[in-house]
Amino acid sequence: METPLAPLKGIKVLDLTRVRSGPTAVRQLGDWGADVVKIETPPEIDPADYSGNRLGSDFQNLQRNKRGMTLNMKSEQGRAVFRRLVEDADVVVENFRPDVKAKLGFDYDSLKALNPRIILASISGFGQDGPYAKRPGFDQVAQGMGGLMSVTGLPGGGPVRAGVPLADLSAGIFCAQGILLALIERERSGEGQWVQTSLLQAQIFMLDFQAARWLNEGEVPQQAGNDHPTSIPTGVFTTRDGHLNVATAGQAIWERFARAIGLDRLIDEPDFRTGKDRSANRARLNALIQEVIATEDTATWVDRLNGAGIPCGPIYAIDEVFADPQVQHLETHGTIPSPHAGDLHLLRQPVTLSRTPARLERHPPAAGEHTGEILAELGYSPAEIEALRADKAI
Repeated sequence: METPLAPLKGIKVLDLTRVRSGPTAVRQLGDWGADVVKIETPPEIDPADYSGNRLGSDFQNLQRNKRGMTLNMKSEQGRAVFRRLVEDADVVVENFRPDVKAKLGFDYDSLKALNPRIILASISGFGQDGPYAKRPGFDQVAQGMGGLMSVTGLPGGGPVRAGVPLADLSAGIFCAQGILLALIERERSGEGQWVQTSLLQAQIFMLDFQAARWLNEGEVPQQAGNDHPTSIPTGVFTTRDGHLNVATAGQAIWERFARAIGLDRLIDEPDFRTGKDRSANRARLNALIQEVIATEDTATWVDRLNGAGIPCGPIYAIDEVFADPQVQHLETHGTIPSPHAGDLHLLRQPVTLSRTPARLERHPPAAGEHTGEILAELGYSPAEIEALRADKAI
């Protein structure tokens, strides 16, 4: 039986991104079979671009499933090569400050003149225009300005950032979604378009129901720590040997929970009879629950409460996450060999397609590892490639 082609097989992506949000977007495309060409400045032209640990786990996890080439976009010869690449490509992805594109000559209008089918995808800190357009973007700044830090952390403890770069990651994933939508629309119109997102927009969208509370009820959400703002009791309780997450959303689950932990008497108690009552008396209710939960270990409660149909689970350290039997069953990570970094253990995509799954195929490239190969595909002769090297264009 013939192996089905990857969903994005035949789509060529030029990757001009750096740091995290842009590489996250491109990783989504490479994992699903796109031919990604990572374009970097030659090390001798800009050594600062290579000051990080390229063999470290973070870089390797972000940059898999790509080919790598170096290109000096500040030289006319380098820009000429880039223009030829654009003529043969489907997508260009970048996350420079908005004014950089025009200076280098790869703003959307310039790319469209070369290839009307090209899709330019741009991630910025604050948007391509507006009063903050030229500000440099950074994940934690977006978490703060996007409201996340104001609702994260213990009440009265001051703002707290999330433990992962949520603005960067979500902006990258939304950018990839926009690229896929543009590719689908291009099948009808035959034309590309400019896809834009920003760390600030992505972070605000991720506020979800917290934003809806303000937009519709005029309520400014506050920090609630581990307690859920609206489903009560939902939160973290200390067991005899660790901690337990419990989520009791709705009256029926609350009643099952109360019975499962031996607090049936609270079901008809006026202070806890309705969700509104439980919200008003949250501290007292949590204290009563905590007293009971502390009498057994986490595994006992997980088994008992799940058996009663109550959402709950342990709170893992990262090493415990990957030791969990369900996580292992889901095959959340895979291994590919790298000539530069040995065996790499990389996260897989969290979406499964039954016929055309995502793949871990290419090791993250060394700087310029495939420059000659990519230029030869464009029709450059060996002599022309050597001339470009001599001119420091590649």
